[in-house]
Amino acid sequence: MSKARLITLEGSEGAGKTTALKTICKILDSWDVDYICTREPGGEPTAEKIRDILLFSEHLHAKTELLLMFASRNEHIQNVIKPALAQGTWVISDRYVDASYAYQGGGRELGFDIVKWMDLFIVGEVQADFTVLMDIEPEIGLQRIKSRGQADRIEQESIEFFHRITQAYRNKAQLESNRYAVIDASRSIKQVKVAIKLAFADKKDVLL
Repeated sequence: MSKARLITLEGSEGAGKTTALKTICKILDSWDVDYICTREPGGEPTAEKIRDILLFSEHLHAKTELLLMFASRNEHIQNVIKPALAQGTWVISDRYVDASYAYQGGGRELGFDIVKWMDLFIVGEVQADFTVLMDIEPEIGLQRIKSRGQADRIEQESIEFFHRITQAYRNKAQLESNRYAVIDASRSIKQVKVAIKLAFADKKDVLL
C-alpha cells in the first residue's frame, strides 16, 4: 500500500478554493484512493469552537491570533489528520500551516521565524506532501467575496493586510517550490480546473 498523503489547499480570500477542492476530490476519486476533506481553522469539534473565536471576536491581538491558530491546529492534527494518515487515508485540508506563515507571519507582520518555531513545535513531521496555492491579486479576490454577505473579522481587514498575505504565500511557495503548485486563480473556472489537473498529473508518480 502506498503512503497516505496530506494535500493542502492555500490561498487568500476569494481565490476560489471551493472550486479547487472539488477538482482535487475528483482527481483523487480517479486515482482510487481513500481520502477525507477537512479545513483550518477547524476540522474538529474543539478546533471549530476556536474557529468561531478567531473569525468573530470583536478584537484579537496578533499574538493571540497566532496562538489560537496553532491551538486549533494541534487539536486538528492530533484528532483528525494523524489518525487518518495512520489508517492509510489521504487528507485534503482547506488551509494548513502555510496559512499561518501568510496570515500571521505576513498579514499580522509577526514574521516567519516565530511561525516556524510554532510549526516545529506543533506540526512537526506532519507536513504537507503537496500544496496547491490559489494565487490571486487581493483586489480581485475581495471583489469576488462581496456578494457573500457580512464579512468576518479577517475579511474586514485593509487591502494592505491582504497584499502582505499574498506576498507571504508567494515567498513560501518560492522557498519550497518542489512542494507547491501555484495556480493563477484569476483565470476562468475552466482554465483553473485544467491547471490543477495538470499539476496533479505532474506529481502523480511522486504521490502514488
